[in-house]
Amino acid sequence: MLTHQLIQDCRANNRKAQVKLYNKYCEGMFIVAHRFLKDSFEAEDAMQEAFIKAFLKLHQFEGEVTFGAWLKKIVINKCIDKLKAKKMELIALNEQTMEVVDNDDTNWQIQDGITIDMVTNSIEMLPEKYKYPLMLFLIEGYDHQEISEILKISGVASRTLVHRGKKKLQEELKSIKDGTGY
Repeated sequence: MLTHQLIQDCRANNRKAQVKLYNKYCEGMFIVAHRFLKDSFEAEDAMQEAFIKAFLKLHQFEGEVTFGAWLKKIVINKCIDKLKAKKMELIALNEQTMEVVDNDDTNWQIQDGITIDMVTNSIEMLPEKYKYPLMLFLIEGYDHQEISEILKISGVASRTLVHRGKKKLQEELKSIKDGTGY
């Protein structure tokens, strides 16, 4: 059954369609939630809450993006809410001190021999204020406008945090490669 038809059936409160839609996306959304929360139970909880919210707000889905992208944004927002609730607050940003970073986000290189596991582990070591913008940018593939909406920061703050986070990540990866890291 096509996703479009499943969504229409879900809007009509068809429980079988809701189960099918859930089964189609639950594994991928769990992976996204787990990347943020690092705990299987919390990730499952966040994913379940996100699906409930998605089904309640399904009338707002207009198809401008894929359903998966729309749902993923709900999952990420739910994860961020959970992190905030655990007192893992994102550091407040004083936007007057932010500078506009003029860089080409696609021209970013790391040394040969660095694995994806090294990158993801190094992102985990970064301060919270850099970790989440960098995860959203490098791993989830969001642009600065989307990051600013998700994290409720300005586009300038997103660019600056991603830029600074990349610099810190590169330093961390260089220390690992040179043998001075963990």
